[in-house]
Amino acid sequence: MQMSEKWTTWEEVDEQIYTPEERAASDLRAEFLCALIDARNEKRITQKELERLSGIKQPMIARIERGTSSPTLDTMLRILAPLGKTLAIVPING
Repeated sequence: MQMSEKWTTWEEVDEQIYTPEERAASDLRAEFLCALIDARNEKRITQKELERLSGIKQPMIARIERGTSSPTLDTMLRILAPLGKTLAIVPING
């Protein structure tokens, strides 16, 4: 008699652990961080150069981009300004 293996996908685990609201918040955070990194790369500046322009230390910028730090609103505005970006309150799609 053979035992059949049942593989669990990450999506199945994700659905069991997190609520739809938690997954949506995580997706929104990831989208924001990607947009931040893209904005810096579009300007062709390093994190170190962004430190000089924003006054926010490079290690903090790296932690923000990795998603391991939750910056204050003031910190984000200081980082975004040299990138020619700002924050806006807009409707959530979907």
